[in-house]
Amino acid sequence: MQKSLLSLTIATLLASPVFMPQAQAQASSEPVSADERIKITATRTEQTAASVPATVTVIDGEDLRQQLASADSLSDVLGNLVPAFSPSRQKLTSSGETLRGREPLYLIDGVPQSNPLRNGARAAYTIDPLMIERVEIIHGASAIQGLGASGGIINIITKSATQGAEHEVTAGFSAPTSESNDGLGYRAGYLVRAASGDVSAVAGVQLRSTGMYVDGNGDFIGVDTAQGDTMDSESYDVFAKLGYRIDSQQSIEAMINHFDMEGNGDFSSQGGDRAAGEPTLSIEEPTAGDAPRNKVTTATLTYRNASVLGADLNWQLFSQDFSALYGGGTYGTFQDPAYGENLFDQSRNDSEKYGSRLTMNWANVGDSPIDMTAGLDYLNDTTFQELAQTGRKWVPETSFKNWAPFTQLRYQADGLTLSAGLRYEYGKLNVDDFTTLASYGSVFVEGGEPSFNELLPNAGVVYELTNDWRVFASYSEGFSMPDVGRVLRGINEPGLSVNSFLDLQPVIADNREVGIEYRSSAMAFSASYFMSDSDLGARLQADAEGFYSVKRERTEIDGYELSASYAYSPDTNFGVNYAKTNGEYDSDGDDRVDAELGGRNIAPERANLFWEQQWGALVSSRVQYNMLFDRDIYSGAQAINNFEGYETLDAQVLIETLDYGQFTVGVENLLDEFYFTYYAQTVGPDSRNFAGRGRTVSVNWSYQF
Repeated sequence: MQKSLLSLTIATLLASPVFMPQAQAQASSEPVSADERIKITATRTEQTAASVPATVTVIDGEDLRQQLASADSLSDVLGNLVPAFSPSRQKLTSSGETLRGREPLYLIDGVPQSNPLRNGARAAYTIDPLMIERVEIIHGASAIQGLGASGGIINIITKSATQGAEHEVTAGFSAPTSESNDGLGYRAGYLVRAASGDVSAVAGVQLRSTGMYVDGNGDFIGVDTAQGDTMDSESYDVFAKLGYRIDSQQSIEAMINHFDMEGNGDFSSQGGDRAAGEPTLSIEEPTAGDAPRNKVTTATLTYRNASVLGADLNWQLFSQDFSALYGGGTYGTFQDPAYGENLFDQSRNDSEKYGSRLTMNWANVGDSPIDMTAGLDYLNDTTFQELAQTGRKWVPETSFKNWAPFTQLRYQADGLTLSAGLRYEYGKLNVDDFTTLASYGSVFVEGGEPSFNELLPNAGVVYELTNDWRVFASYSEGFSMPDVGRVLRGINEPGLSVNSFLDLQPVIADNREVGIEYRSSAMAFSASYFMSDSDLGARLQADAEGFYSVKRERTEIDGYELSASYAYSPDTNFGVNYAKTNGEYDSDGDDRVDAELGGRNIAPERANLFWEQQWGALVSSRVQYNMLFDRDIYSGAQAINNFEGYETLDAQVLIETLDYGQFTVGVENLLDEFYFTYYAQTVGPDSRNFAGRGRTVSVNWSYQF
């Protein structure tokens, strides 16, 4: 009965003229004029939000600060503001967190954080939110930023300098209301932004100590001893950016960010039974082996010249050093008689990448209403996965070189925007001869250098019917690799070579989208429908121990997104965001989809309602109600899994003071609802049957001077 009432509530809100869905050009409640220039760097060119033929969300600094008053990570923020994004795992992993049913590409200032050769699902945990200025999300497959964006692009923009000098000191704590000792977490940070003359600089450091999470029953949530956990951990982030203006046309900027998060290893998980509804809990017992850890260094050097062959040139060199240690166990996959019996081991992903991104933008070519963008991208990635305790290679060292020239044209006049482009992807793998682990039969695999060539088109049209209304349609293709590491490590058939292995072929996602948007001074509305198909997808399937293998099958995904906002007064704003995604795959090899994609790929039908209120000049608040609806997953006519939906209520209060800075108080899961996470119900084994966080209070303080 409760779910029926909630569904009726959503339907009523969406049908009401008061709740016209809000265009997702930005997550802020303030309406934006259709001709206001919002710089969306994820598109690699500056253009109005209204001219982008896709659904775009921008989470600005204030939205981010507001959400982090109760949320614990960037994944939580994305789940609260972007319903097409899967619910957060609340763990040190983004595995199962998809955008429109496919993996998104995470970027920091344009630098890819996702690892194409061995996706360890840690891309959402490579920078602390204190260093983030805004987050840009392009929904749907896109190749404009390179390989990996089959679900969309999540571009994290770091803090920039301000004229003069501005210092920010932050501190805060959080704790579950039912546990004040082991559940207590602390954070403190400092950031300085300054610019004088031709020199600008930003520098910051953030320290965090995160306590244990507690569920709605008052029990410690189970530690994910395999993928790693954000609770019971310590982390720090050191960030620096230095810019120099050479002259009126040229500038150069260097950025470096080092992020390190490591578990304390003080707790272990115990129990868990999905059929019986028993959660996996934590007990105070040291974790075997070394605690999981993420250690990532990202660096860029960017040169800009506003006048090169009549174009605005942006040339970025980048590098990333990525190391992710995972938990271990005496899994059958790790056993080898040469190392004894009942062998404990754990894995570590190491990836080093560097590359170049050259972009040239010509505006109003030949005094016409045509803009042109062209460029060349290069990526060199070397990755391996090692069993850290014994030094064995689970995934052999694999290198990937990728060249990608691209060009894009945009015509804009009389309310009409036409865009089209091509991106040519050339990729080459290099894998030496290797032997798989003993559990796979110690199979010898002949190395090789397979290469791939793909021409990826895109086209879009936007038409502004009036100053308030616009419609758009687009077609784009995304290019990604099928987790080469998982494919290679799982080979158990003798006589195979890397050159002839079909499962290493890339994934091409065809994305089509149509949408409509409305904006006025008080109301905003957007609705879009999308379809995404792959002739040769890359579905992950877990074995009994929770290890994944890659299944290459045809996949078809579709769905729709709705967004609404209504400013009742200058001080009061209401809104709702809604998304539903469907997906199927070919389970029997007849090139026809016949089984539903599970929770590893498809997010549940979900809606986020919010109320924002300004209480005088110094106090504001936001209350948000997140609803995840029931879902049954079918293979043919048989239901193979079911998800029992749940609702959570969050509240955030921001208090400005004249002399003592800004205070935020946030409460996550205000009603202390007990629930099992979406991933636990639909994907995870019994040993990862984790409940979600119960009522948790956070208090933060920031002071600028």
